[in-house]
Amino acid sequence: MIKNYPNGNSFRDQFTAQPKSNFRTAPTNGNVIYGNRGMSLEQEINLSNKYYLETGQAVIHKKPIPIQIVNVNYPKRSAAVIKEAYFKQASTTDYNGVYHGHYIDFEAKETRNRSSFPLSNFHDHQIKHMKACVQQQGICFTIVKFVVRQEIYVMPSQILFAYWDNQESGRKSIPYEQIKRESYLINYQISPRLPYLQGVDQLIKKINLP
Repeated sequence: MIKNYPNGNSFRDQFTAQPKSNFRTAPTNGNVIYGNRGMSLEQEINLSNKYYLETGQAVIHKKPIPIQIVNVNYPKRSAAVIKEAYFKQASTTDYNGVYHGHYIDFEAKETRNRSSFPLSNFHDHQIKHMKACVQQQGICFTIVKFVVRQEIYVMPSQILFAYWDNQESGRKSIPYEQIKRESYLINYQISPRLPYLQGVDQLIKKINLP
């Protein structure tokens, strides 16, 4: 059965975020919001992307999920209800777009684990896709939300690749402390709600892209 709305949003549990005050992001103009009113990480990113698009800062969208509809019910002439559908092919990453002339491609993941980020959140075809994008000088990363800690990071793809490639002989998760040390902690604001492009700016600076 289909597990996503037609606009790509999933039926996910809703969480309440209350960010900590010691975030290592760029200084804000005071428009900081300390509660996200139960929004999921996906909803927060979608709202931020809408703001970035409307203000001309970036064009980033959630990728549609490729599905094959096999059973549709028409309870009313003006409405249709999808009763059964299947994934046509494996999806790649959650989001992609363009920011300051750079191709952006990333995943958004939530975990309740306090001490690490499980690699089981990913699939092999997603890692292959991200590596292919990096080879073409695309900017790939993961937005990781530690739900219990109420912390959100922009994690560089190189961290993910290193642990993924060594998981057969190493650990099956990325330590929280390493993510905290080598990623970019993002603070909530009013506009945009989740200013993750601040972390992307740091990625661009680190890899010396123009």
